[in-house]
Amino acid sequence: MSQAIHPFHLAFPVRDLEQARRFYGEVLGCSEGRCAPGKWCDFNFYGHQIVAHVAPEECGCEALSNVDNHKVPAKHFGIVLPMDEWQALADRLVAAGTKFVIEPYIRFKGEVGEQATMFFLDPSDNAIEIKAFKHIESLFAK
Repeated sequence: MSQAIHPFHLAFPVRDLEQARRFYGEVLGCSEGRCAPGKWCDFNFYGHQIVAHVAPEECGCEALSNVDNHKVPAKHFGIVLPMDEWQALADRLVAAGTKFVIEPYIRFKGEVGEQATMFFLDPSDNAIEIKAFKHIESLFAK
């Protein structure tokens, strides 16, 4: 897994730009890039560009998928972090009183692909998954 990772760009809807700025900036720790007040705002999401666009009619995710006896929001985005960073973020989110869709836990314990995961919603009901692998080289293992 020595190939370079190129930053991705993801645009998503929000109900309220100021709420989004507080959540992504203060809770998740994303630095802010360009913004058009009341319309959209860029954030640095671990080196990737995510853009919150005011589009309240597009918010939310109702479709769920059954994964490991959990109801996983079918529409979600996230990041794969090193395990220590994942744990630090999980601790910070718990301390901030974040309401989890799926609380932080370890999947496939002792198996190929062992990973930590958690799901939560931003203030506009966009689902976010943060995960970490015990062995990053198993990211795409079958």
